[in-house]
Amino acid sequence: MERERQSVVRIPVLSSRTHLLLLTAWAVLWFLVVEPSGGFSWHYLRTGGELIYNGSQDGGLNLYARHPELQMGPISFLVAGLFNPFPAEVGQVLAEAFMSALGLIVLVLAGRSAARHFLGTGTNHQRLRRRVLIAGLAFIPMWIEVSVRFAHLDDVLALFFTALAVRYLTRCNAAATGICMALALDSKPTALAFLPLLLALPKGRWLRAGLWCAGLVAAAWLPFFVVDSHSFAAAEFTIPNNPASALRWLGANDPETPSWARPAQAALGLALGAIAVWRGRWAAVVLLGANARIVLDPSVYTYYTASVLLGTLIWDVCGQRRLVPLWSWLALVVLYGSVFVVPDDSTRGLIRLAFVAVSTAYVLLAPVRDRRDRNAHRSVDRVEGEPVEGPWGPMWDPGRTRPWSH
Repeated sequence: MERERQSVVRIPVLSSRTHLLLLTAWAVLWFLVVEPSGGFSWHYLRTGGELIYNGSQDGGLNLYARHPELQMGPISFLVAGLFNPFPAEVGQVLAEAFMSALGLIVLVLAGRSAARHFLGTGTNHQRLRRRVLIAGLAFIPMWIEVSVRFAHLDDVLALFFTALAVRYLTRCNAAATGICMALALDSKPTALAFLPLLLALPKGRWLRAGLWCAGLVAAAWLPFFVVDSHSFAAAEFTIPNNPASALRWLGANDPETPSWARPAQAALGLALGAIAVWRGRWAAVVLLGANARIVLDPSVYTYYTASVLLGTLIWDVCGQRRLVPLWSWLALVVLYGSVFVVPDDSTRGLIRLAFVAVSTAYVLLAPVRDRRDRNAHRSVDRVEGEPVEGPWGPMWDPGRTRPWSH
């Protein structure tokens, strides 16, 4: 017996500081590798950041009417403009460092959201911390892709505010959740597909969250359309339909963006997200919204995968309890790895379509392990003894504590 005990491999305790240091070191390594060839799209943000603070006819509230190619939200340009006082190269590196740091904050937010979500279920926090670490090792390369290689501040801010919204959702703070979703939309309109997160709030708090969200979205966007109606041109801007796009497998062989593609992206993301919440799987909303984008977008830039990795991160740490975050690593290998090992455009499009189909079916239909019986004998600190009722019934395991009680 003594030998058997000695043969057991003890997993060392992972402190919060060690956890963060490991993720930071991994992020710094990727930053140093990618930065010399980074900033591919930063000129769009720099130009928009200059124009939005400019009162000339080409800038200010005329920005989208005069420059429909600038597809970022006003919040993104306002933030980008803060780096313009620096020399161009210095400002770009500072912006890339800022965006990279936000990725680490996203991981912290995901971990804290999961801890609050599983409060009262007897979840092992060391196990949860390791899960976040393993998922973070997959998440960081794609975050560096969007924040450094492409320097897409709009995507970075939209994903950051979405992660912040998830954090407030688990605390049932309706106003803050609505505000964060509005800021995500004001950073990049494609965040519209993540709006079903608001439905995961108790039904009585929908109105408050919706009003905050709608009010701040209107405050950010309406002035541009009121001042110049030609601002709608930004919504009609098209890009080439890449041969590797999954759209080709759906029969869309137009040389440029089909007129129905963007509305279909939003509709599909909203519908799938609403279904996920209805099935008590709110943690799948971001992944489903990102899936809708990559399957119906005519372009195949690798930075798109960052939104999928945020979705898999939230699902892996909040939507299931296995130690290994399977979907985060599958997304990295299948969507990003295939870019380097699969030379055929059409095949890469099929791979994207297959990933979307399989991951969507899994998070919506696969059984989720229930630990109520396993934890029935445990004494946990419950703030409230009754289950939380979501809009269509219990949103989390009955008998667990309210994640938003404090």
